[in-house]
Amino acid sequence: MSLESIIQEEARLIILRELHAQPNRSATSTAIRNHLLAAFMINKSREWVEDQFDWLAERGAVRVLPAGSVKIATLAPRGREHLAHQAFISGVLSPTEPVL
Repeated sequence: MSLESIIQEEARLIILRELHAQPNRSATSTAIRNHLLAAFMINKSREWVEDQFDWLAERGAVRVLPAGSVKIATLAPRGREHLAHQAFISGVLSPTEPVL
């Protein structure tokens, strides 16, 4: 497994966790990009984050809406199930402890 694959899997989990932590279960690609950099030293472009949003949306983990020059991701049931250890999404790191 390449380093880039490891970073993607970890970032996808971080995205799901951060969406879960938001009161409305949603965040913009810019907010997630800033969180990845500030908290985890994952320095990727907003476009890269939006690609991860789209990847997660293809698997039913999030819903994505365009909003001007950014995208907004909202946690979907499949994403909540992954965080709670009730389902597994290949390509997303599993949380050590269930997020309820």
